[in-house]
Formats: sequence, C-alpha cells, structure tokens
Amino acid sequence: MKIFQDERIVLTLDAGGTNFVFSALKGGKPITPFITLPSNSTDLEKCLENIIEGFKRVKKLLLPEKAVAISFAFPGPAEYEKGIIISPPNFPSFKEGVALGPMLEDYFNLPTYINNDGDLFTYGEAIGGFLPEVNKGFKEFGIKKEFKNLIGITLGTGFGAGVVINQEICAGDNSAGGEIWLMRNLLEPKIIAEESVSVRGIQSYYKDYSKESFELSPKDIFQIAVGDKNGNREAAVMAYDSVAKVAAEALANVMNIIDGGVVIGGGIAGSSKLLLPQILKHLNGKIENRNKDRFNRIVSQAFSFEEQKTKQAFYKTAMKKIKVPFSTREIEFVEDKRVPVGISRLGTNNATMLGAYAVALSKSGRVLEKKEKV
Repeated sequence: MKIFQDERIVLTLDAGGTNFVFSALKGGKPITPFITLPSNSTDLEKCLENIIEGFKRVKKLLLPEKAVAISFAFPGPAEYEKGIIISPPNFPSFKEGVALGPMLEDYFNLPTYINNDGDLFTYGEAIGGFLPEVNKGFKEFGIKKEFKNLIGITLGTGFGAGVVINQEICAGDNSAGGEIWLMRNLLEPKIIAEESVSVRGIQSYYKDYSKESFELSPKDIFQIAVGDKNGNREAAVMAYDSVAKVAAEALANVMNIIDGGVVIGGGIAGSSKLLLPQILKHLNGKIENRNKDRFNRIVSQAFSFEEQKTKQAFYKTAMKKIKVPFSTREIEFVEDKRVPVGISRLGTNNATMLGAYAVALSKSGRVLEKKEKV
C-alpha cells in the first residue's frame, strides 16, 4: 500500500480526554489546518456535538474535494469493528456505551473506522516516523537487519499503548490489546499504573513530596525540576522519577513479550529530558530470583535515540560469523540483542492521524478487492 502516493482523502480525529483534534489527510499528510475543540468528556451531548462539528468544519475546508472515509482514534475499551465505544476511563459520559461509528456513518454517509488511539499512534510511527528512521540507520551502517515490530506508549491524560507486529496493528481478538494502563503499579501495587503515569500522577506525587496544598500543572512541575521556575525542586525531580519508574516497569513487562523498538508520545513526553534517562536506567537494570541470582530486567539492551552518542552506539554492533557444522559455509548474524527507544518523530497527533489514514485505505482496498472478485 503506497500511502504517501495515494490521492484519496480521509477525515481524521485524535480524541484525547481533554481535546479533539480534527483534520483531513491526503497522501499521508494533512491538507487542512488542525481544528481543536474541547472533548467535554463528562457531558455526552456536548461531546458528540463537538465530534460532529469538528468533522463538519473539516469537510467545509475541503470543498470542492470530498472525503472517502472517516477514520480516527478513540480510547477503549470498545468494540472497534462495530464502532461502539464502551465506557473508556477518560470519557465518563460514555459509561452506558455509545455507537459512535454508526452515528457518524448515518450523519455523513461515509464509511467510518475507529481504532484504539495507542494502536494508531504506534502504527503511524511504524509507517512514517520512528521505525523508518531506525531501519534507515541499519542500511547506512551496512547492517543486514530490519525492525518490523514497534511498541508505542502515550503519556498524557492517561497511560496508553499500542503494538505493531510485522508492520500490522495487533489489536487482539477482543479489541483489547495494548491496555497498559491496567498493569500493576510498581510503587503502589494495589493500584493501576495509570494513577502514576498520567497528568494526575505527576501532580499527586509533587503534592505528596512537597507537602504543598495547591496543585500545579505538569509543565510548572517540569520547569521547577529543571530550575526554570521557583519551587520545591527536589520534590519535582522525585515526582518525575516516580512516574518514570512506574512507566518503565510496565513497559519492561511488555518488552519481554513483544520484541521490538519503543516510541513514546503524549503530552507528558515533552518532559523526556527528565523521564527518558530514568526509564532507560530501569529497563537496563537488574532483577533477581530467590537465590539472589541477577538477570537483566529485559532481554535486549535499550538504547536512547534522543542522544547522538547512544544512537550511534546502537548501530555499532558486531556482525559475527559462525560455521555450519559439517560444511564450509558460514552464517553471519548479530549476536547481541538491542532495542531502540525514542520520542515520537511525527508528533502524537500527526502519527495517530497517519495511522488512521493507513487503516482507512487498507480497509477500502480490501473492500474493492472483494467487489472485483464477485
């Protein structure tokens, strides 16, 4: 599927717990300005009205051109194949379930595809962002290797994830793949990881460590932590360290099941200066058994792609040759196991929209193939 040469237009939406971001894509790139409307996640009527309004505004911007489909991200749980959203944590007004896809199909008379936001973010980065950059490096260094798997996590209002295996979204048989937010919290084992790895998590940790009664934004806490703003710097650094540890432990569990690179997005990812070093430290740490034998926390060594030095080191892996028994042949392979970890190359919204665009074209293609065979 040649996404970047495709002339079809798809209406897209990135649905966050705070804002909706609408656009239209052609050839994998936005062709309209981004339109941002509040999500009104606690008021169902206002929420649905803004979804319709956003797509109406984008359609108006497209004239005289027309879209062939609507495809966008929405947090689960959901029955994505049928376009039904079922009580996502960040959208309390959806607690009874909402047939969102069918509603939009009826209103706009366009096929509508809805997927998990983490899946589409990861898919977009796998198609046109982080993963192509990783594989380009292999070619430049003459290494016969290609990454086809990618784990994506998003740090923002909530803690999301997506998985791409062999360049395809791994949504699961129940549309329930990538639900990393439900993993056990390393620092508070009785609660879910998302209570720490989120906007509210950073705010809560800072209040606990600083003993201050007022609530600051994650941006304020970040600025305090790096010394750009007055405040309890020690508490701010500790808050981000705590978030990083919980995120890294959840991520390590995923990485020991899914062997691939890691890309990080979401609003809090902008604080990567504080988060990423601690995440990598934890991933490359140790774990023990009952006999006190020590093991690597993850099978592969994690390398940051945010620093040129460590990025270069990732590619400086020795190709080893091994002889085939009872033969003169030799097989070349990479002996040590390594995985790249980096921040979104496209931006979270752009990656998510690109993923949505690719899904719509893929499904449209399959529909056309079926019609041609009849």
